[in-house]
Amino acid sequence: MDPAQPKNWWSRNWKWVVPVGCLGSLVTCVGFVAILVAVIFGMIKSSDAYTESVAKARSDPAVKNLLGEPIEAGFWLTGRIQVSGASGNADLAIPLSGPKGSATLYVIAKKVAGKWEYSTMEVAPDGGGERVDLVAKPEKVQ
Repeated sequence: MDPAQPKNWWSRNWKWVVPVGCLGSLVTCVGFVAILVAVIFGMIKSSDAYTESVAKARSDPAVKNLLGEPIEAGFWLTGRIQVSGASGNADLAIPLSGPKGSATLYVIAKKVAGKWEYSTMEVAPDGGGERVDLVAKPEKVQ
């Protein structure tokens, strides 16, 4: 009678290799998507259209009264920015929050000759209410 042949490595270990291999692939895909989202949001948040809009909302007395201070911009914004040299377009919806409530900052802008021109920049309170128009307000000259 032949002695029993020992099992090879795959026969002994397939029950843990398959789930761990699938889990590793899933973690890699999720990590890649998370890095991609972080890079894209980082690029949008470093744009002049985003930073100027959020700064204007944070400094506006009506927005401060509506949301309280400090005003924080949320992570999950929506919209798009396209820039090519000295021209471009931006259409953004930026979540804002403060101690008194939350709102969305809507921004529509066009970049001409290296300068952003805003056609819409308004803060809409979540749950309704009167919007705060940040474009219509004249700049104070000092």
